[in-house]
This record gives sequence, structure tokens and C-alpha cells, in this order.
Amino acid sequence: LTSQKKFDEIKKANEAAAKKLVGDQFSSSSDEDDDDEEKQGQILAKTFTIYTSQTDGGASELERTRQYMNEAFQSGAMTCLICIASVKRNQAVWSCCGCYCIFHLVCIQKWAKDSLFLVSSPLTDDDFGKKDYPWPCPKCRFEYKRSETPSRYYCYCGKVENPPLDPWLVPHSCGQICEKEFKPSCGHKCLLLCHPGPCPPCPKMVTTTCHCKKAKPLPRRCSAKEWSCCLPCGRTLLCGQHSCENPCHAGECQPCPRISKQRCICGRQTAERLCASPQWQCEQVCGKPLPCGNHVCERVCHAGPCGDCPRSGKRSCPCEKTKFTLPCTEDVPTCGDSCDKVLECGIHKCSQRCHRGPCEICRQEVEKQCRCGKHTKRMPCHKPYLCETKCTKIRDCQKHQCRRKCCPGNCPPCDQVCGRTLTCRNHKCPSGCHRGSCNPCPETVDVKCNCGKTVIKVPCGRERTIKPPKCKQLCSRPPTCHHSTQEKHYCHFGRCPPCRQPCQKPLTCGHLCPVPCHDEALVKQTGLHQSAGPWEQPSEPVFIQTALPCPPCEVPVPVECLGQHEVSPLPCHSAKPYSCKRFCGRLLDCQNHTCMKECHRVTNLNSSADGKKAGPECSQCEEECTKPRPPGCPHRCALPCHPGDCPSCLQMLKIKCHCKLSILYVECLKLTCADLEEKELLISCKNQCPKELPCGHRCKEICHSGSCPLNCSQKVKLRCLCKRLKKEIQCNKIQEGQVLLECNALCKEMKRKESEIKEAEARAAIEEEKRRQQAELEAFENRLKGRRKNKRRKDEVEVEQSSWQKYKNLIMLPVFGVAVVMV
Repeated sequence: LTSQKKFDEIKKANEAAAKKLVGDQFSSSSDEDDDDEEKQGQILAKTFTIYTSQTDGGASELERTRQYMNEAFQSGAMTCLICIASVKRNQAVWSCCGCYCIFHLVCIQKWAKDSLFLVSSPLTDDDFGKKDYPWPCPKCRFEYKRSETPSRYYCYCGKVENPPLDPWLVPHSCGQICEKEFKPSCGHKCLLLCHPGPCPPCPKMVTTTCHCKKAKPLPRRCSAKEWSCCLPCGRTLLCGQHSCENPCHAGECQPCPRISKQRCICGRQTAERLCASPQWQCEQVCGKPLPCGNHVCERVCHAGPCGDCPRSGKRSCPCEKTKFTLPCTEDVPTCGDSCDKVLECGIHKCSQRCHRGPCEICRQEVEKQCRCGKHTKRMPCHKPYLCETKCTKIRDCQKHQCRRKCCPGNCPPCDQVCGRTLTCRNHKCPSGCHRGSCNPCPETVDVKCNCGKTVIKVPCGRERTIKPPKCKQLCSRPPTCHHSTQEKHYCHFGRCPPCRQPCQKPLTCGHLCPVPCHDEALVKQTGLHQSAGPWEQPSEPVFIQTALPCPPCEVPVPVECLGQHEVSPLPCHSAKPYSCKRFCGRLLDCQNHTCMKECHRVTNLNSSADGKKAGPECSQCEEECTKPRPPGCPHRCALPCHPGDCPSCLQMLKIKCHCKLSILYVECLKLTCADLEEKELLISCKNQCPKELPCGHRCKEICHSGSCPLNCSQKVKLRCLCKRLKKEIQCNKIQEGQVLLECNALCKEMKRKESEIKEAEARAAIEEEKRRQQAELEAFENRLKGRRKNKRRKDEVEVEQSSWQKYKNLIMLPVFGVAVVMV
């Protein structure tokens, strides 16, 4: 069962995916494209906010940067030229600072490594490992040092390493301000958010003057701070005679364009020449006599003195071994010694005697080794020796042999064409045979939309995988449904999306069909193939386009319910009386309750009667009478639910009297109709109240309600403070504190005598206690004296022991015990 359940779930999931795929093929993606473009526009506006705030909203100088950012957003537009694959949002990339082309970080690292290996290979350079060879960008060939090989993934501005993927930022951007130095440097930094491509021109405002410094300084954009006032420059030219007549310009002035008569350096000839080149030489030989008087100057037109005669002073023989001092009219003779100049071979010397002119070629026979070093031969020194052995070393391409005769080992680069198929799979490599990967294909291919009006250029090889460009032209195909015009949508490939216009075909009820056009609805075909058993794999669902009939009319029509409670709009195809599911609510014959049946049809016997009266179809009231009873009556009405007032209650009530000791039987009608005084009499048992007053006496009143009165008339005895005098008075007067019995003079005299007797007895007791304590003290001291005399005999006169001496041990021991416990 579990396996079958899982099988069914997977089957449903596959069917849903297939249906969605088919629906996507026939649906227009214009809405999604609009959402993407809206989101892209918001991100671009956020990126350009700070820059446009400096230019008062102008963004004309951002077109190049906008193009790079649009390519970053467009799926498949950013292509790595090394692997010819799309650059995705979540992939680590590297951007060239020369052409701003974007490559995968892994691809550019491999490219740099291979380039450095090829350049620094010992087969092509003897200084392997000694020089820091650069590696080029695959596109613009901008050279980078070995230390500049990228090793980590940074954002475009280089501030954040491994920038997080944020759908509301430009891909591979950190979202911070770029802050790169503008090129050419002006002291300001880029204000855009981290972005691909070059930084736009500086938007800051600066106050500058023109090139010639004549005009008044004006505020201008920093990127266009150099300007011309168009007035004549006026600066003195290099000729020193004329001034520059060109409009105000940057840099140095052009050479003077005027023509003037100028003498040559020697001053013999005059010619019309450009004023910018005042010095020139004529072709005449100087011819002035030299100081020797025997020769003339042979230099062509020159300035200054001619100098001394070149044949004067000490001169050397042709072999330069001997020097002679001779007149300038005589030639230097040969010295007769051997020449000994090194010949062209660089090994042997000239064996002739000192001579004029060049030495002869070396004719000595030597044992010469060929250039490759494999053969030797005796032959004249001036002749080169090349053997016929062909080099078998592999050239730097690591594919072909050198095959050059007598190769010295520095084999030249391979001269054959590479011919390998490039990664674009359309062209072959035109470069010379080489090692490593071929350079990316330099060709570009046009990818067009369906109508051909929108074209984008992509690297060769990407035309098979890149999506066609989004064309903003409307589709011009004729409609395939019954409508005269097609719903407007953009140019696309494949079938047009289903028509979403209202059908508007007339229905049988007279209304027009309001649902979207259903002439080409997708319908799933079922039951075409019966599976042979559970082992057979289910086939994919087949969808066909067919015209569906118009659905039932859904135009709302007002309809009243059966019980006439409400009027609700119902679809036209089901517009008939209905039950609103409420209670009927019509007043029954008892005039107290309503019909509790669900909304139903009621036959009106009298059309003029009230529409709220119950009909024969309504229910009959079977409830008891629920009308409110008179206050105090606990009995129900004996009649069923009826109209009008209920009859009087004649039942007897069993109640207790006010004092709660007796039970009385009273007619309910008398009790409920009586007033307060009558009720007081009816509930009273006419006996004395059994309650006890606060004074302790019993209430004298007859059974009553509420609290007992406090006017107790019971007589009690009142005594004075000394309890000698007494008097009988009513209890209520004593409670009120109106009567107080005071002692007379005799009572006071007796009280005084009694206090005097008590004082005398107290004094006598104190004196007796003092005498007793004194006697006990003396006896204790005598006993201590007897112990000091080493048990002397006791005195003959014995003192009688006092009561303290007899019982002090019994008294002191408990006292000491209590003290120890407390400590």
C-alpha cells in the first residue's frame, strides 16, 4: 500500500509538471517580462540616484554604464569568453580593468597560469624563472603582472570579498558606493553604487577658466572643465615674430604657418620657408681655407668656425702601431710590421704587413663543429659548416618536430596553423600551432527576435544557448479565433498566446458571453490508451486545442426567496425562487412565537391580509405559556401558549414567617397583590420575636421583619464603683449612658481606711524581710570564719538557722541552672 501510494503521488506530480510545461508554451510571458523590467528599472534608478542628484536628473552620460548593467541583468548576455558559458549570479567572477569584460574566476586563473607557463617555458626562453613575465587579458590583451593573478572573488569596486547574492542589487555588486578614482584623475570619486563597466564622467561642478586664461572663470562639470572661449589665442609663437591666431585651444600652439625669406646657416643662400623652421642647410660645401693654409673645409653648410685641419698633429699608420708627426701635405706611410688585426672570424689575426684598406678573409683550415654539435669537419675558417641532420626535438607546440637542418637547439616556434576547433564549435583556431587552450573566438553572432527588428550581438557559440532578445514590437500575426483583431502582445517565437478577450457570443438568454475567448482551449485527452498492466509505464498526458461551448450565463438577476425575506442576485442560468435557509419568522396564531421552519413557500389565503401572518404551511405552536408572571409568583401558567393575559394564580404558597420559626400557608394571589404593610401582616406568625438584643435581653415585639428595635424596657441593677450602692434602672437608659451611679462620702472614707491598712501591712512585711536577710548574712559569715581556723570547734552558743539558711540551696540551684541555660 505504501509503495502504491508513493507511485500515485509521483504520477500526480509528473502530470502537474507536464501540464504546467504545456501551459507555459502557449502562454505569453509579457507580464513576467514587465515585472522583471520594472524591478530592473528600480535597481538601476537606485544605483544612479546619487549621480543623478548631482546632474539635476540628467543621465545622458550613463548610457555606457547602463549598457553594462543591462547585460548583467539579461539572462545569458554576460558570457565568459574562455569557457563560452553564461555567467550566473551565484558564480565567482573577475572583471578586466581594461575592457571590463567579465570572466569566471576559475577560468581566468587557469588562463593566467597557462599563459605564464607558455611565456616562461625553458623551451622558448633561456631566462626561465629570472623575469616576472606578464599574462594578457583574453579579450583586450591588457597585460597583468604575475602578482596580479586573481585569487579571490571581489565585487566590482573591490571592497567586499565574496559579496552576498541580493536580488535587489546588480549581480556581483556589494551595494556600496563605488568610490573609484575617475579616469583621467580629477581628485573626485565615482558616486554610483558598485557597478560593472567603466565609471561615468565626473558630475561635480568646478569653476575654471578657458585654455588661454582670458575669459572669466565659469562653473562647469568637472569632466568637461577644459573649454575654449573661441577668441584668438594670442600667444607668441616659437619664431618670436608672430602670435598664434588660432581660437583658444589646449596644449602648445602649432608651428607658425607663415612663410618668410630666411638665410641658410652659412648665410650664402636665401629662400622662402616656413617661419616655424628658421634654421636650414644649403647643399654647398663650406670651402673656406683651413688654418694650415693647404686645405679647405669640406663640411656642408655649417655654423661657427671650421676648426683645425684633420691631417694636422700626430697620425697613426694603418695598423695603428706606429705614430708619425708629419706635415698635413704628406700621407702617413706603412710601418712594415705585421697587421695583427682580428679577422671577421674573431679567432685569427691578419698575417699581412701593415696595409691600407680592409683585411682579407680568414683562409686557415680548422676543425669545425657543425651548428648542432653532432659532426666535425676540417675546412677553411671563413666558411660556415652546416650538417644535413634534421632536428628531432618537439617544438613549443608539443606536437610537431623541428625538422630543421643542423638545429643548434633553440628551435623556432611552430610555423604550422593550429586548426583546432574553438570552443564556439563554428570556427578553427587561425593562430600558429601552440600549447594550451586556444584564444576565444573573436567573432560575434547576431541573435534576432522572431520579427528580426531586435538584434543583439553575442560571442560566437552562444547563439545556440542564449535566449532571443526581448522585442518591444507588437506581434503582427492574424488572429486564430473568431475575433476580428488579436490581443496586443509583444513579438515572440512559437504559437501566439491564447486569446484573453471576452467571448461576446450571444447566449440563449440574450446576454453576451463574458468569459475569455475559448476557441483554442487546452483539453487533456484521456482514455486513448489502455495500459496492459501495472508494469507498463504511464504515458505523458496529451493536450489538444479545441473550441469549447460557452459556459452557462453568469449574469446576476434579482430573485426573491420563497419566504419573501430577501432579494439576491443569482446567475441567469439558475434564476428561480430559492430558500434563503433562514427561519420563516411569520407570527403564529398564539401571537407569541414565530414559525421556526426553514424558508418555505406560504399560501396567502387573503391577499389583503398582513404578509407577516403565518399560513397553513407554517408550523403549529406547541410551547408552554412563557409570559412573565406577577412579581413573587413562582408558578407557571396552567394554560398552553395563548394570546392575551394569563388567569390569576390560585395556588397556596408555603413560606416561613419573619422569625423563621413557623411555616405559613398563604394564597399566591393575595401575596402578590398585597402592598408592603399587608405583606408584613401576612408573613407574621403573631408570636413574640425570639431574637436577642445587644444588651442580652429578648425582643418584646411581635414577629416582625428587619432588625429589632433597641428600646429595651427590662429593669437592671446599677452599682457604684465600690459596689456598695445599687439602684434599678431601665436597660435602654444604661445603654445610652444617660444614668451613672457615683460613690458618696461614706464610700470614699471606707476606701481611704482600707488603703492605709494595706500600706502598713506592706511596710511590716518589708521590715521582717530585712531582719531575716540580716540574720542569714551573719550566720553565713560565722560559718566562713570557722573554716579558716582549720575546723575549730564550733561556738557553744549556736545561732538558730533562719528560713533563708534552710532553703537557700533549694532556691539557688534552679536559679543557677536557668542562668546557665540562658548563657
